[in-house]
Amino acid sequence: MSVPSLVHMAIAMITAPLIFGIINRTKSLFGGREGPPLLQQYFDIAKLLQKGTVYSRTTSWVFRAGPVIGLACVLIALALLPLGPLPALCSFPGDFIVMIGLLAVMRFFTMLAAIDAGSSFEGMGASREATFSALAEPALFLCFAAISQKAASLSLSDMFLRHSGDATHGSAPAPALLAVALFVVFLAENARIPVDDPNTHLELTMIHEVMALDYGGPDLAFIFYASALKLWILGALVVNVVLSGIESAWAVLAGLFFLAIIVGAVESTMARLKLLRVPQLLIGAGALAMLTLIVAMG
Repeated sequence: MSVPSLVHMAIAMITAPLIFGIINRTKSLFGGREGPPLLQQYFDIAKLLQKGTVYSRTTSWVFRAGPVIGLACVLIALALLPLGPLPALCSFPGDFIVMIGLLAVMRFFTMLAAIDAGSSFEGMGASREATFSALAEPALFLCFAAISQKAASLSLSDMFLRHSGDATHGSAPAPALLAVALFVVFLAENARIPVDDPNTHLELTMIHEVMALDYGGPDLAFIFYASALKLWILGALVVNVVLSGIESAWAVLAGLFFLAIIVGAVESTMARLKLLRVPQLLIGAGALAMLTLIVAMG
């Protein structure tokens, strides 16, 4: 355990909710509105932590454990993530597989808790989440496999630190293909447009947000904070690939904020895709990742 690794963890845990603020302010600027404050997510989390919780008599321990397990999984996954030159808090061969598994466990308990609530709407959202994640996870795994192949390492820290130059710059089209594939997975995994609209309140079209409808108080705060950390983790992966070879943690941090602006611009200029089109988008991301892997192996 090193001081830079602890600094990385502290930066991520403190600034992760700010990403949502940048996205929302960007969308407000596109819409000609002032929008909420940049720190609105912090205010919401603090307010929810001060409230009480109400549980239905039809729910079990699964519903209560869902937010806690989800937050625990994403915190452990954060410990496996390097940030530019700052190494991960915990690094070992195959840690990227563990990271994907932790995010899958987080999703599994979120879906399980939604089903446990007994709501047909939440069950519908869990079903859609399972369908889309079954297409997003292979694409993410193929992206990691391509980076690992070029870096000749199975550790995330080695992929993005010591072998950063070889990880993506071996062939001219490889970095762009990998970045596009990761960006699509990033949008899908975080339930952003064009896959899902986080601001909608129509249960028939919601995916991720509908699974949290019955939560309130600290449980909902845990869900919000875990979502912010997950956005940070996947966004940092995209930025690490795009800025590969730049040995500056501040540059990666600025890249994360710029990525948030890009997400806000995408959500302001694009409409949400039809549900039947989302699998095609994720399959396309998987195909790009597979092509990148083939180029890396060549």
